[in-house]
Amino acid sequence: MTPEQRAGYEDRGYVIVRGLFEKHELEPWLERLRAIAEGVVKPAPGMTVMRDVMVAKGVVAPETPLQAVAKLQDFHEDPVLFAYVTDPRMLDWAEAFVGPDVKAIHNMLISKPPGVDGRHPLHQDLLYFPFRPAEAIVGAWTALEPSTRENGCLVAVPGTHRGALLPHQNPDWEYLNFAYFGAVGVGAETERVHLEMDPGDTVFFHPLLLHGSGRNRTAGFRRAISTHYASARCRFIAGAEPLGNRRPYTLVRGRDHPDCI
Repeated sequence: MTPEQRAGYEDRGYVIVRGLFEKHELEPWLERLRAIAEGVVKPAPGMTVMRDVMVAKGVVAPETPLQAVAKLQDFHEDPVLFAYVTDPRMLDWAEAFVGPDVKAIHNMLISKPPGVDGRHPLHQDLLYFPFRPAEAIVGAWTALEPSTRENGCLVAVPGTHRGALLPHQNPDWEYLNFAYFGAVGVGAETERVHLEMDPGDTVFFHPLLLHGSGRNRTAGFRRAISTHYASARCRFIAGAEPLGNRRPYTLVRGRDHPDCI
């Protein structure tokens, strides 16, 4: 990380690394998504294959099995997808943010198919993590194909990582995917930046950064692969229950700290 990149992260709450992966390196992850969606490969233990809510409710009839899938969540037991999390380039960047002892705490492959609402309201990822400090957690999101305003790229509200964790609730939308909570009191007038990215571009972001995504208004897909890392020295919030086998914390670099996460 250059001093300029570090300063940008501290100021905005995110930094985009252009071309971290070559386009050909992304193909195995796209092919794995296709194989799981079509039933050629069984989902790995612990993986959730999530359908878009409009598909699940029968509002949209997908033309292909791939169009039905909105997310592969918790792919820690899938060796093809988990190679993204353990890639040395990713771990170098993770270590720059959280220190030398790194755990993978959450991962997913996100597919925003055409023909569905698919929006994700502005939210803060720290809501989902029962441990601290927040500064020792970082999210990573890599575009698997062009991510544009037209197909629902990520949006962020720069500087919000310096604030508090806001209360979250389900917005009053007709169609909302499971666990897509939105921060309370954040209106449509909130100034936001569209993070348009090419395949292989990767954004690293603070867990308090307000971010979300819009509708896919194209005839194609918007797909990305994502993970979160945390320092193995993080500690659970008093009274918080570890998430256990549903979302394990996997040491991916350095040494473990048994009394921590």
